[in-house]
Amino acid sequence: MSGHLKAFLLILVLGALGILGTRFALPLLKDQLQKTTSDAASVKGTLKIGVDNWIGYFPLCSPEMARRMRQAGYALSCQDDNADYKERFKRLKQGELQFAVATVDSYLLNGAAQDYPGAIVAVIDESKGGDAIVARRDAIPNLNALKDRRDLRIAYTPQSPSEHLLKSLSEHFDLGLFRDKQGAWAVKTDGSNAALAQLLAGKADAAVLWEPDVSRALAEPAFGKLIGTEDTDKLIVDVLLVERRFSRENPALVSLLFKEYFETLRWYHEHPNELRADVKARTGLGGTQVEAMLRGVGWATLNENGAGWFGVAPGGFHGEEGLIAAIDSALAILQANGDFNRNPLPDGDPYRLTNRQFIAGLYQGQSGGPGQTANGDPLARPFPPLDGQGWRRLKEIGTLRIEPISFRLGSAMLDYEGKQILDGMSEKLRHYPNFRILVKGHTGLLGDPQANLELSAERAAAVARYLGVTYGMDANRIRAIGHGASRPLPRKEGESDRAYGYRLPRVEISLATEAY
Repeated sequence: MSGHLKAFLLILVLGALGILGTRFALPLLKDQLQKTTSDAASVKGTLKIGVDNWIGYFPLCSPEMARRMRQAGYALSCQDDNADYKERFKRLKQGELQFAVATVDSYLLNGAAQDYPGAIVAVIDESKGGDAIVARRDAIPNLNALKDRRDLRIAYTPQSPSEHLLKSLSEHFDLGLFRDKQGAWAVKTDGSNAALAQLLAGKADAAVLWEPDVSRALAEPAFGKLIGTEDTDKLIVDVLLVERRFSRENPALVSLLFKEYFETLRWYHEHPNELRADVKARTGLGGTQVEAMLRGVGWATLNENGAGWFGVAPGGFHGEEGLIAAIDSALAILQANGDFNRNPLPDGDPYRLTNRQFIAGLYQGQSGGPGQTANGDPLARPFPPLDGQGWRRLKEIGTLRIEPISFRLGSAMLDYEGKQILDGMSEKLRHYPNFRILVKGHTGLLGDPQANLELSAERAAAVARYLGVTYGMDANRIRAIGHGASRPLPRKEGESDRAYGYRLPRVEISLATEAY
């Protein structure tokens, strides 16, 4: 190849590179010029948060929050992944996101594959009516109807908080139907709106929905609510995660986001009309639907995070570690439903998932008495008294799953094992603080009917008394009833007389609510 040809080719290559460089460099130069000659020059960086469209995350990604962060020198980018939790946690681990939101159960379930890349640094909210099971009144009057029927069909969205609600109820109320994940009962849908469509079309007898679809379903007289998260406690909990390396290298920036978030939450609390207007503008929904969405979420304040969820408070006050309890509870539910065959947490330690330093620094630094608005023990919630007619009018929600409660032979005195069973039952009851409790005593078929009736009533009263004394439950919340041998269990196919007779003496605990 001649020298002239080589020179020509070199000039041609350089010219092409120059054209390409100009094509790509000019937009960058223009972008840089715009930034350096505008208020954007003061922006120090962008914080990226993985989210979805759950209303509870709105304050974190609201115009007010963005304005506050911009004034502090940072842009905020909330990136909606349509609840693709696996991808969200993968991006968090890779550093593409600095923060992410999730429910506790979704992080336990989907974060294991990424070695739990984020630490839980705050509780954002609880679902308080945002999720519910709605059913045809003529087919499913209460949760007990789901125990024995195999012809029912329930629509729900897999890998969502609604599925966790199903799993929780399956474990707490012994609804074996839900454990058959591939059974004919399951109508899997892509979102709450699709589940509602299945219910309205008569292709499902019940649906697990979230707002505003819960309100849409209940507007139809044929449908009723079996149970909603407004009547649960620490069951569906949304949390904020921060990528571990980022939190270690940028603690001041994490604290800044915390400060502005809780100020935003307070501002919306003091200006509820602005909250409604901003939600309407973001979602495009009408006022009625927006109100239903807002009623379904209970945001966790700084005080509640400090004393109620992370157990920290000023002056050495020790609050409730509600977050650890929520993690333990969600993990037990996931294991009971076969999602894990062993504890997936590092060293089996829930504290490996949490980091209280940011909440502690912000909360302990503020003035005011400790724990004034902290979460109280849901077991000790006061209830107004009911007369006999009021108790008879209660609507029974369902009978909790419980191991046989043992008593000393022929007596109503709880033995050690019986008390242990009730201690375990109390943990389930914490999740349902709004319901009354019916304690029902039963005996076998043999013996004097009157004596059986008295013994069953005494045993039910012993259980109610233990729950009241040990856990501070309001006496107005619990009613003990003795049925004697009048309500025997249905006999199982092929069950021997001995096995059947062993099951009959029992104490059942049911949840009930006022039927307004």
